[in-house]
Amino acid sequence: MFQEAAQFLLDVILQPFAILLLLRFHMQWLRAPMRNKVGEFIMSITNFVVLRSRRYIPSFRGYDTSSILLAYIFETIYLYLAEFIWVYRVPGDVSMFIAGILLSGIVKLMSLSITLLMVTLIIQAILSWIKPYSPAMPILNAITMPFLRPLQKRIPPAGNIDLAPFVLLVICQLLQMIPLYMLDHAVRSLL
Repeated sequence: MFQEAAQFLLDVILQPFAILLLLRFHMQWLRAPMRNKVGEFIMSITNFVVLRSRRYIPSFRGYDTSSILLAYIFETIYLYLAEFIWVYRVPGDVSMFIAGILLSGIVKLMSLSITLLMVTLIIQAILSWIKPYSPAMPILNAITMPFLRPLQKRIPPAGNIDLAPFVLLVICQLLQMIPLYMLDHAVRSLL
């Protein structure tokens, strides 16, 4: 009972906060407009920790390193606490356990980044049919176009339907199924 409640709290507090930090990094990296409801929401939720950390973590080549580093820290804390909740043991080799948790945080951020791209693609596709001039479309376009544009150059539309989003979804799924699964499995063997 306690384990499920603790895991639930981690899943609704710590994990979403790490995802918001990661989304903030991606939106700034991909030059998505932040002067909208979504951008302002993300900024207002994460500013309290990002702005303080920028005093100590400078940006690198225009990238928001504090947001990505904080996303990594929160995700690593989430993974450590989730592991601790379900396994009440002191690891045999502490250095291997710590290395496993730290590497697992990197793999999890890569997986979350791909998942964010897939969710954005699905939302963009639905909005393009229902409400193509939605205020969210510039944000979605800024996030997906760097990945869609190379595919659109190589894949001609079938009739009036652009198949590039479908192909990108398949590529994202394959990336999560093969290399990220193998990385996660290798890292989990350290725990």
